[in-house]
Formats: sequence, C-alpha cells, structure tokens
Amino acid sequence: MAKKKLFESKLDKLAEIEGTTVEDLLEQSVFDGVSKGICTNPECNYTREVEPDQRKGYCEICETDTVISAAVLGDII
Repeated sequence: MAKKKLFESKLDKLAEIEGTTVEDLLEQSVFDGVSKGICTNPECNYTREVEPDQRKGYCEICETDTVISAAVLGDII
C-alpha cells in the first residue's frame, strides 16, 4: 500500500512540474513514443523523458535506477 501511495504522490508531483494535469500526462504517455518520468526516491524530484514502460531509469541526481514513467506510476502499463 505504501508503494501505491508513493507512486500517486510522485505522479501528482510530475504533473505539477510539467504544468499539466495527471490525466493529460497519462494521455500523453499512452499516445506518444516517450513518457515523462520522475525519480521515486522520496527526497528527489528529478524528471526526464523515458520509454513509456520504464521502471528502472537512471536518475542523474541520486545516481540510482529509480526513474519510473508516468504510465507505470499511473498503473497503465
């Protein structure tokens, strides 16, 4: 349950950073070849473009494989 809460929180933060809604962010993730992704470490909000099914993208700030795509965070993929 804590993981789901973290994913929802990070998805909300990603939408805020991108200046859009969660719904629009998820729609873009489905129809585009790339998706926005965010680091899931609690203290980090590094974002980058990733593959829509990305679950272990590299975070240049934390130097860990913790960037997850919006589509995965939103449980679409």
